[in-house]
Amino acid sequence: MQAIKQWILRHPNLAAWIALAVGMNGILLFEARDVGLLPMQWFWLILITTLVAGACIWIVSWGDDEETAPNTTELQSSDDAPSGS
Repeated sequence: MQAIKQWILRHPNLAAWIALAVGMNGILLFEARDVGLLPMQWFWLILITTLVAGACIWIVSWGDDEETAPNTTELQSSDDAPSGS
C-alpha cells in the first residue's frame, strides 16, 4: 500500500488521469449498456473516453506550473540596475 501511495505522490497527473478515466468509462459503460454497440464501437468509445480524461487532466494541470514557478521580479536584483558610471 505504501508503494502505491509513493507512486501516486511521484506521478500525480498520471494517477489523476487513471482515476478520471476509470470513472468516466464506468459511467459510459453503465449508461450505454443497452444501446447495442458492436465490440469495435465499444473499443473506440472507451479509448476516446480515456484520451479525453487525459486531456482534461492535462488542461487542469496548466495552472500548476504558474503556482510553483519562482517570482522572477524578486530574482532581478542589482544585476539589472544601471551602474551609474
